[in-house]
Amino acid sequence: MIYITGDTHREFTKILFLVFQNKTTYDDVIIILGDVGINYYDEKIDNQLKDQLTKVPITFFCIHGNHEKRPQTIKSYKEKIYKDGTVFYEEKYPNLLFAKDGEIYNFNNKKVLVIGGAYSVDKEIRLARGYGWWEDEQPSEEVKNKILKKIKNNKDIDIVLSHTCPYKYLPREVFLSGIDQSKVDYSTEYFLDEIEQKLNYKKWYCGHFHTDKIIDKIEFLFENVNDLE
Repeated sequence: MIYITGDTHREFTKILFLVFQNKTTYDDVIIILGDVGINYYDEKIDNQLKDQLTKVPITFFCIHGNHEKRPQTIKSYKEKIYKDGTVFYEEKYPNLLFAKDGEIYNFNNKKVLVIGGAYSVDKEIRLARGYGWWEDEQPSEEVKNKILKKIKNNKDIDIVLSHTCPYKYLPREVFLSGIDQSKVDYSTEYFLDEIEQKLNYKKWYCGHFHTDKIIDKIEFLFENVNDLE
């Protein structure tokens, strides 16, 4: 089975319940739509959590969020092909996989496009308090251009997985109070607007906004855990 949920931020209770309830194996997959939280602190602290998660009988397929390091910047990560697309993994933790932005994966004969990253609206607070913040949290222009080239010949996509959402679908009712929206960088959301207009897709899942909501073919996930089928 393939399951999907929103941001976890190092809190995996809902996934542990899923695993227990459904008696999953490593052949089952849980897709997490960014801000997983397992590449956030230093290596020692993160590895303690990874040691625990690698014992959980399910494969974690993680989208890159904005509150975590990109795996390609961590020396221990390697690349391999998984479901017809490139993923990042560590040999010590084989069931913890990170998707590569712009890859198209094959999940049960469904074409699944992944686009991670977003802007941290709490950037200034995080920097002031010494919390983790990474300059490459949003997809680069190089990555955006590769995605645009790729979808020229792959307009028919079954499912899109992203961390944030296209700009026109922003769930403004859950915006954090006290944030000056005029200072928020929505370049990734505008880019996703462009992608959404160019694709023929059936379903789009995103996280980031800590809400569970459906607008047209877009579904925001946070607490809910869905069956991708």
